[in-house]
Amino acid sequence: MNQPAPDGDRMPRSATAHPEASSAVVVAVVVTYNREQLLGECLDGLAAQDRVPDAVVVIDNASTDRSGAVADEHPLGADVVHLRRNVGGAGGFAAGIARALQRHDADWIWVMDDDTVPRPGALGALLGALEASPVRLSVLSSRAVWTDGRDHPMNTQRTRLFVSSREKRDAARAGGRPIRTASYVSALLNGQDVRRLGLPYADYFIWSDDFEHTGRLLRRGRGLQVPGSVVEHRTALFSNAQASPGSRFYYDVRNRLWALLRTDSFSPLEKVLHGGSTAVAWGRQLLRHRGALVPVGLRGLLAAVRRRPRPTAVVLSGEPEVAGDVRAIDRAAGR
Repeated sequence: MNQPAPDGDRMPRSATAHPEASSAVVVAVVVTYNREQLLGECLDGLAAQDRVPDAVVVIDNASTDRSGAVADEHPLGADVVHLRRNVGGAGGFAAGIARALQRHDADWIWVMDDDTVPRPGALGALLGALEASPVRLSVLSSRAVWTDGRDHPMNTQRTRLFVSSREKRDAARAGGRPIRTASYVSALLNGQDVRRLGLPYADYFIWSDDFEHTGRLLRRGRGLQVPGSVVEHRTALFSNAQASPGSRFYYDVRNRLWALLRTDSFSPLEKVLHGGSTAVAWGRQLLRHRGALVPVGLRGLLAAVRRRPRPTAVVLSGEPEVAGDVRAIDRAAGR
């Protein structure tokens, strides 16, 4: 695997870390599955940005409703990829990010779910923070709120541990706070870093793909949550995704263990701390659901122990064009 470059290098006070931010090529990537109305609202939000993305890629995960048609017909003129099967959010984001880099030569990739509706100044605030930052940034994240304006519990950003006072000052100067991971409900990714460190693992299918991938980008890079960039996460309920996971608890267990045990996206200390807090959260869930999740969690545990995630190009091999884009990015990254 290629080693990350020192992403936290400071810039002279007379310069900016990203003087090219205002002219950078920004490509939005939206992954959708059977949410035709919400997808339309998401695309409306992108079209209403003060600074409209230079291109929009929509990955239609084999929707059975009109989501694909909504994307095709929207006046935004998105580059729509219709997949033959549902490869989950993880596979969709891997495909979309690869396409943004390979087909649109993106400098920055703005990833979001199909139930994310960005407010008009969301992208402008991210780019403003990018230009104001005295250090090079790898990931910038928006503030996600529910429909009533409350901070959404599903999208709490992890603050970087043991942050120095200098890092806090750097973040404050850019109008944000230091983060260690970010949610793909709305995150701006440095295209250079993705080319160097690779794509998300499609094999995760759902959950923790953004945790691992942004953790990888921010192992040595700097990240910010920018409160001035606001998006609405229009979930049906105001709750955490893990509140009632059901059969999806399998992915929660397997993927979190994959991220902590099968990758170098986190330091040994971070693995211990994240692992401990995760184990406590799982214990509470098992008690809350009176053991109903135990067999589901055990299946996830066994799956994580038995094998590591397959290469993303293999997972997406049923989509030759998509797999070709993915293979080009991950091979260049030494993955």
